[in-house]
Amino acid sequence: MIDYALIKSPLITEKGTLVSEKTNQVVFKVSPDATKGAIRDAVEELFKVTVVKVRTINLMGKKRRVRRNAGKRADWKKAYVTLKEGDRIEIFEGV
Repeated sequence: MIDYALIKSPLITEKGTLVSEKTNQVVFKVSPDATKGAIRDAVEELFKVTVVKVRTINLMGKKRRVRRNAGKRADWKKAYVTLKEGDRIEIFEGV
């Protein structure tokens, strides 16, 4: 059974756009406990594409402070998903 909640959202940033234009990759914000295999299965099932490779990065949340109160944003995980040549995901087109 595929857990679709692993993929939280696409990351549309300047760096992510450059990567997608050059190397046929897309960038997603994923659940911190997601594995590469689970990310591969979820992307293939959701978008009907073939995934060649998945690279993940664990990012630490930033420390923030508002007046006297100190806090920290949540840690999160980013996934670079390489698609098979010729496959595209339409949500990234025209952005």
